[in-house]
Amino acid sequence: MIEIASSTESSGMLQKDIAKNQHISLKYLDPIISALKLKGVIANSKGRGSGYRLTRPAEEITMYEIYTAFEQITIIECINNCGFCERSIHDCKAKNYWSEFRADFIQLLQKKNLQQIIEETYYECKDLVISE
Repeated sequence: MIEIASSTESSGMLQKDIAKNQHISLKYLDPIISALKLKGVIANSKGRGSGYRLTRPAEEITMYEIYTAFEQITIIECINNCGFCERSIHDCKAKNYWSEFRADFIQLLQKKNLQQIIEETYYECKDLVISE
């Protein structure tokens, strides 16, 4: 997401360039791109075979959106699935804590946006070697 958001190309950023810049394989990047497209935070710039671009400005894309493109927020199974444990419905002493923890985690992800992450983070992976 940082690579795509940082691109100044009007045609978007090509997947091969993202992989090269991030020192990851195209095979590893494929499902990441698919999940982000499905979530609606990136799209092809000019149709199939073109580069990728953000669908909205980076300051409008929250870390919650990015995180949930890949994972459900599941702290412990019984919070999302009451049928998982018979105690989760009425007599679980820890349920309130874990529910609050989940809510706090969601709030943390929602209050940060991609632009803030870009501004607060800098790294360059010059010394990494990737095998295809």
